[in-house]
Amino acid sequence: MQSIKELYRIGLGPSSSHTMGPKFAAERFLAAHPNAASYRVHLFESMGATGKGHLTDWAILQVLGEERTEIVWRPDDKLPDHPNGMIFEALDTDGNVTADYTVYSVGGGALRESGKEDEATEAVYDLTTMADIMKYCSDKGLTYWEYVEQREGKDIWDFLKEIWKVMSSAIENGLTNQGVLPGSIGLRRQAWNYYKKSKLAGKELQHTGLVTAYALAVSEENAGGGTIVTAPTCGSCGIVPAVLRYIKEKHDSTEKDILRALATAGLFGNVIKHNGSISGAEVGCQGEVGSACSMAAAAATQLLGGSIKQIEYAAEMGLEHHLGLTCDPVDGLVQIPCIERNACAATRALSLAEMTLFSDGTHHIPFDEVVAVMTQTGHDLPSLYRETSTGGLAVAYADRKSSPCKDCPGCS
Repeated sequence: MQSIKELYRIGLGPSSSHTMGPKFAAERFLAAHPNAASYRVHLFESMGATGKGHLTDWAILQVLGEERTEIVWRPDDKLPDHPNGMIFEALDTDGNVTADYTVYSVGGGALRESGKEDEATEAVYDLTTMADIMKYCSDKGLTYWEYVEQREGKDIWDFLKEIWKVMSSAIENGLTNQGVLPGSIGLRRQAWNYYKKSKLAGKELQHTGLVTAYALAVSEENAGGGTIVTAPTCGSCGIVPAVLRYIKEKHDSTEKDILRALATAGLFGNVIKHNGSISGAEVGCQGEVGSACSMAAAAATQLLGGSIKQIEYAAEMGLEHHLGLTCDPVDGLVQIPCIERNACAATRALSLAEMTLFSDGTHHIPFDEVVAVMTQTGHDLPSLYRETSTGGLAVAYADRKSSPCKDCPGCS
């Protein structure tokens, strides 16, 4: 299993799979074929269906050059290994293809070349299931973050310190920025409003208001193309930082506490990524928001003093209760329902952590089984619910916009 440095990636929104991944692939292709007269890039299935809303073409053209690159949208065509398939072609002056490169963006900014496993980096973790990790930690008297340090080395703390710095900046920027987000919907930023109102509310409402404001802040920064951290993806980037920021303020957690919680969250996210998927195009939003909620619930439970059994239980519930969640972004933008969904999952992660602390951590469905079920459920979902914007809310919104009615408050 790879380092959590491959899970937490700093980059520009709005999508780790549709923006960051294609940008990395374009950079790789340009480095291999810098002297081509022109380029042509084919975008398949989910990449072709929602790439415009996710700024896929913009990310690629920033690297290869708008004046000499053609984007070919192929939403109805599929490549064999993953819904986020791309073929890069280098052309000579006569328009003949001199080189091609088939690659898949598999979530979190990671790439997989055709016929190969995910991009190869040295395996850091010898244990790849949470059951084995829990047993090892229990036998050795270790916490999850100590196991991470043992496998990653002490320099992981410098890395996580930078990750937390970027997460914190995304919250601050999101709480400050106002106005309409880019794209066809005309969606206004709401984080500033929620934050100001929560400051005037009582303690109970502040709990929901602040967590919501922090999650909205990061998610809106992502939707606006700001700098965020994949946790584990761009589309779910608001959940972990929102929960950590709230607990830090509420319980006076130290930076060291937060970094250790990030390590634990990363470990659970890594297990999901290794044994399942964090790609909305492959398994729906359960793989993005569900995974992020699981990570945040684990981190929160640790920060609140939970045992390794309780932490695993909270993480299991975070994923279990998002099973079947579809990915149906309106107009292909990472805005509706994505932004609100981050806020909902952040508040749920906190609730799960608190709920788990009332228990002894004993439960009937282990974390690893839920990962397997989530993966199978995602593969069973029709493609229209896996980031193609051809079903669900995306279609309902499109139908209403094309046939408005005076009797509907959303249309008039």
